[in-house]
Amino acid sequence: MSYQHLLAELDLGFTRLRNRVVMGSMHTGMEDRFWNYPKLAEYFRERAKGGVGLIVTGGISPNREGWLLPFGGTLNSVFDLHNHRLLTRAVHEEGGKIALQILHAGRYGYQPLVVSASALKSPISKFKPRALSIAGIAKTARDYARCAKLAQRAGYDGIEIMGSEGYLLNQFLCPRTNRRTDRYGGSIENRMRIAREIVERVREVCGERFIVVYRLSLIDLVEGGNTWDETVQVAQALEAAGVTMFNTGIGWHEARVPTIVTSVPRAAFAALSARLKAAVKVPVIVSNRINTPEVAEALLAQGAGDLVSMARPLLADPDFVLKAAEGRSHEINTCIACNQACLDHTFRNQRATCLVNPRAGRETELVYRPLAGPQHVRSIAVVGAGPAGLSAATVAASRGHRVTLFDAGATSAASSIWRCACRARRSSARRSAIFRASWSGTAST
Repeated sequence: MSYQHLLAELDLGFTRLRNRVVMGSMHTGMEDRFWNYPKLAEYFRERAKGGVGLIVTGGISPNREGWLLPFGGTLNSVFDLHNHRLLTRAVHEEGGKIALQILHAGRYGYQPLVVSASALKSPISKFKPRALSIAGIAKTARDYARCAKLAQRAGYDGIEIMGSEGYLLNQFLCPRTNRRTDRYGGSIENRMRIAREIVERVREVCGERFIVVYRLSLIDLVEGGNTWDETVQVAQALEAAGVTMFNTGIGWHEARVPTIVTSVPRAAFAALSARLKAAVKVPVIVSNRINTPEVAEALLAQGAGDLVSMARPLLADPDFVLKAAEGRSHEINTCIACNQACLDHTFRNQRATCLVNPRAGRETELVYRPLAGPQHVRSIAVVGAGPAGLSAATVAASRGHRVTLFDAGATSAASSIWRCACRARRSSARRSAIFRASWSGTAST
């Protein structure tokens, strides 16, 4: 399969994306501590080297009130530029582009400084927010613009304004959390005012040659969410204010409807992106439960969007795009949507990784280097052709070792072992390594 839509360039007028693959924002935990930025840079480098067109960072707050957790990732000072330049330099050296996601947590922040449209406590944080005053709203808009300008100075190709999943701007947009009676509450025109002012300010300070993505909630999946007509009205107003493209958000974090777990069908919400695409003129990014290049290609061919956001699939396999482009899509290490090591870790304030790729987020710590020479080659026996055994055999073989894989059920395991052997042989050939795979009808210890 050629994936002609997925791998096609996108011309934005002032810049080009090398393909239609967007690595959606995922909070890894490394964004929140400056000493982890060298590790974060290598994490992004691998995905850029693997062919991603546009990478979006984890959420970075424009001010302290917007922190996800105490002393969380923030870009509001020139003293933050050095660390962020590590990220942009790594991505640009591999030919990719990167956007900073500006995320104000609002009442979702797990810290005592939280603010929101109204003083309504979130069910997922123990802290009750303070309602922003008119002056506070104006300051917040200025903070967004300052953050965007600093991002531009740090070398980012653009920003993504997080306006979905129930964070601050979503809290202003929806009657569920906006009980205001001033010019920022009541009608949809008033409820979207802060979002429109932020986009206008960002465009004013950053100019026209800067990507401004707005992540818009297409369906809130909570009581008191916006109607579809209101969502379209917001999108068209933000497009007029200067948005370059829309990314699609589905549901709030407090929603009871599953949106990204294994039980959710592939591309279950793509029809909403298609409806938005028909209502605006700028590109639309389709997202949620898209984890194979075949599904992504079909969505683009059908007109469901102009780009495809795949977040966790790029945790599972940083070479996702490269493998698709080289006709090796069957080798992609597919995301199983388990949420165990990514989302669950994030909500426990642990560093995110991946159940099927232990190197995710640990690229500087778990390094698989090719052997220095034939004198380092070892004969390795791997016992058991389950997922762990196959993974161990593949990694050892790709490094250049001679691998023998044993399994008790040779007949039932043969096809899986053969796929492992073929994959490792191809990998080894590219690295001029040595590989041998076989299996025995009796397990060996």
